[in-house]
Amino acid sequence: MSNRKWLDHRTIWRWHFYAGLFCVPFIIALALSGSLYLFKPQVEAWIDRPYDNLTLTGPAADANAQALAALAAVPGGSLKTYILSEHPTDAVRVQIRDGQGALWRVYVHPQTLSILHKVREEDRLMEQVKTFHGELLMGDRGSWLVELAACWGIVMVASGLYLWWPRDRSGWAGVIYPRLSAGGRMFWRDLHGVVGIWVSFLALFLLLTGLPWAGVWGGAFKMVREATGTAAVKQDWTTSRSAERAAHDVHEHADTAPMDHGSLSMDDMMVGAATLSDVVTRIAPLNLPAPVHINLPNKPGAPWAVRSLTANRPQRVSIDLDGTTGDLLRREEFADRHVIDRVVGVGIAAHEGQLFGAFNQLLGVLAALGLVLLSVSGVVMWWKRRPSGALGAPPPLRIKGSSAVMGLILLGFALFLPLLGLSVIIVALIDLALLRQWRKGRQWLGLRMT
Repeated sequence: MSNRKWLDHRTIWRWHFYAGLFCVPFIIALALSGSLYLFKPQVEAWIDRPYDNLTLTGPAADANAQALAALAAVPGGSLKTYILSEHPTDAVRVQIRDGQGALWRVYVHPQTLSILHKVREEDRLMEQVKTFHGELLMGDRGSWLVELAACWGIVMVASGLYLWWPRDRSGWAGVIYPRLSAGGRMFWRDLHGVVGIWVSFLALFLLLTGLPWAGVWGGAFKMVREATGTAAVKQDWTTSRSAERAAHDVHEHADTAPMDHGSLSMDDMMVGAATLSDVVTRIAPLNLPAPVHINLPNKPGAPWAVRSLTANRPQRVSIDLDGTTGDLLRREEFADRHVIDRVVGVGIAAHEGQLFGAFNQLLGVLAALGLVLLSVSGVVMWWKRRPSGALGAPPPLRIKGSSAVMGLILLGFALFLPLLGLSVIIVALIDLALLRQWRKGRQWLGLRMT
């Protein structure tokens, strides 16, 4: 009877080591920025508190007058979106596109029409946190790095679960709970392994639900949906921050398509039976989940697009109203969408901590803190065991597992995560072209000597 195993423990360990070596700085940055973004509603409410609960001495002005006041605050601008106030005493938020293409949020006193504040959308704190979390403030290059880190993060967590699986152990010490009285490397090893098992599934969920936003994975996912006829007319998420900006620009200049809305002059907006005030009057009693954006038609007579953009995506509602009569043309609930869009939407809402309230946020924070602790404990373990003059990778041994099984696992990861597969190919080429002839480099990296 052969003692040969399907998987080689040492090879999995080396995958785990190199994946962690690359991922750790990104994981810490993404965990901290992501945990802050979980509390976007609370943070934005705190920032906007000077502009809410205002004192009104009379009736509020109509929406047309409020929009005109906001438009005057951005010279050369065009009205894009009117955001319904959640409370009558809150400042009215209006989005204005300036002549250079920047989108401004203007806060208007609902009664006096005075301008209380204006800020570029991209300069708002949580938008900056979102940009950092998605692209590390480096544009598309940063977005690719984040996606690559997520791909290797999935490998790191999966390989860590395999390494954690108890083998010939008596009891659950060091497996389910750490031996806190142990000192040195055993303490850090227990802390790393035990925290890992408790947060691994949450971490995998966060990593996997983040993939639809990723440039390469999300783009490939969209292509597959188009090829299989399951693509949505308009996807409810973008694959990068640059794609999000490009989508806004396309919508701004679209000549047709009722789903794509841009901006219209106030004079044009007032023509016909359905003005902004009429739309607000019709939509306000529906009590759609906030924030509710009323997007102007892209040309006279085109439909008004009303979108509930609540972060709890299963509660979102989309409504189109006739541009002339104000009659309802279309209402789309979350349940009306394709099952793929619903699954992704639920995943995104949970990823952002908005699916089931404060407990969702708490789980997100626990996962983020667990990932930071895993990263720190992993670095400490490496630092304690690293040899002098070498990186400290687990020493290579001739594979003891099935090379076919190991190859299939790697192929499966590469097919599911294209950027991961590309990185493996690049590393293999570097190995063949450079490291084969650089003996000292191979020794330092812990690679097998040829």
